[in-house]
Amino acid sequence: MNDTELLRRIRERSRPLDPLPTEMEARLPELKDIRAVLFDIYGTLFVSAAGDIGVGLAIDGDRAFRAAMEAVGLPPKGGAALLTEAIEAEHARKRALGIEYPEVDIVEIWKTVLERLAFSVSSATLRLLALEYELRVNPVWPMPGLAALLAGLRRKGLLLGVISNAQFFTPLLFPAFLDRSLDELGFSSDCCIFSWRVGEAKPSRRLFELAAARLRARGIGPRQVLYLGNDCLNDLWPAGQTGFRTGLFAGDARSLRLRETDPRCREVEPDCVFRKLREVTQVID
Repeated sequence: MNDTELLRRIRERSRPLDPLPTEMEARLPELKDIRAVLFDIYGTLFVSAAGDIGVGLAIDGDRAFRAAMEAVGLPPKGGAALLTEAIEAEHARKRALGIEYPEVDIVEIWKTVLERLAFSVSSATLRLLALEYELRVNPVWPMPGLAALLAGLRRKGLLLGVISNAQFFTPLLFPAFLDRSLDELGFSSDCCIFSWRVGEAKPSRRLFELAAARLRARGIGPRQVLYLGNDCLNDLWPAGQTGFRTGLFAGDARSLRLRETDPRCREVEPDCVFRKLREVTQVID
């Protein structure tokens, strides 16, 4: 099964989602000498009904599990607890290897689950199954102003990248909704860091350090990078530790994560606070 079918499923199963307003005020000081802008995806570039990617945040997981099974032609057996158990087992295995913030490959997780249910399917079916489940438990829609933001940053000649908790289907959101791939939208592929490819999840600093190293190879230092995300722990804390300048996206109450009781976030102070994506282009000189 190629990406064309996966894109079709995303479009067919998706419905418009509006962000929910927050009470935070925008803070938009001018930022000079910014040469690259890196983004979180869920809750920042896309409205996320669950607030973020992750089985633990699933909306009505058992019903979604059975519906996803039926959508790929399998009997509606099992439930979301099987996914949780498989993910927790993989996390435990990786933590034993010294990985503090492990990430899974969701296709491999579904393979484990189906083997437990005595089903054997193709890798294409596994990918489709993972997508069908995700579309039900975490519907997404482009954040208002997304296309205009990316166009505006391209006109300024800025390098664009991503550091995001994600799975294989995450990059497909861009062609599904904007009709253009990440490359076509101006993102630099070597500066698009996805957790499932690295095997570690935010707030692991490794994802940010990978991006920083690749940017340095292009002659871009950390203080010339603006990182935009909606989560003070997963986004702003590791970005700040890496030396990036930071922007908190406070445009959707579903996904805004201030983490005020987490000691790592007590000293986190974003350079900017954005309520609308269009505000990002306004602060970059």
